[in-house]
Amino acid sequence: MAVSLAILLYASWSDYKTREVSNRVWVIYAPIAAVLSLAELLLYDISNLALYGLCVGLTVGLAFLLFYAGGFGGADSKALMCIAVALPFAPVALFTPLIADGLSPLSQVIYPLTIFGNAVLFAAVSCVYMVLRNVYWHKKNRVRMFAGSLASESFGKKILVLITGYRMSIAKLKEKWHVFPMEDVSDGEDGFKRRLMVVPHDDGREKVVERLSSAIESGKIDSNVWATPGLPMLIFVTLGLIVAFFFGDLVWLLVRLFLG
Repeated sequence: MAVSLAILLYASWSDYKTREVSNRVWVIYAPIAAVLSLAELLLYDISNLALYGLCVGLTVGLAFLLFYAGGFGGADSKALMCIAVALPFAPVALFTPLIADGLSPLSQVIYPLTIFGNAVLFAAVSCVYMVLRNVYWHKKNRVRMFAGSLASESFGKKILVLITGYRMSIAKLKEKWHVFPMEDVSDGEDGFKRRLMVVPHDDGREKVVERLSSAIESGKIDSNVWATPGLPMLIFVTLGLIVAFFFGDLVWLLVRLFLG
């Protein structure tokens, strides 16, 4: 618990400051976690060794899936994998959550999913901020949120953009290296088109910004474009870990609250 918390706090700080985490963090974390977990299992609870392997395998699979789907960055996925190696099961023998019903059946056998669920809930709160910011911007400027060919984009794409991004000037987008454009333009045989990008990537960011800037200079689009700050997910993962220690599985608690 101490090793995981210390390393994740450092990784969160690095993610916040630079939006990058050195691979050396995970190279240090994973072996220490493996030695501590295996020592505990071999000395005190060898019957759970197979379950440990299952937990690590499922979590690694989930981490890869999230990474290739664009939902997690490389550091986020590696952090989830390392957490599985370090904390496969809820550490109830050492630390009991303050809420008696906080331990879900799942958290007692695949603890990383509890931490992941908590992290997703905290990240979702940021969506509320994004929506409120976009509504305020719309009311203040009295312009359409999705102008031109963006109006023809699917309802689903528009919703995802509204909860994860906001409009900002191209000048600010150029200055803020950790903010990524959520739209792109093309000028081909079908004419000029402006389209949304639901899952922006770091690769090719500068080229997209250049295309948007050229379109603005030529008067084809206005100077405000959709962009996303690229949330430092590791902060939410670390917060999810701390809350899991003290309160347990928030998803489980919410389900019990609403379903009785």
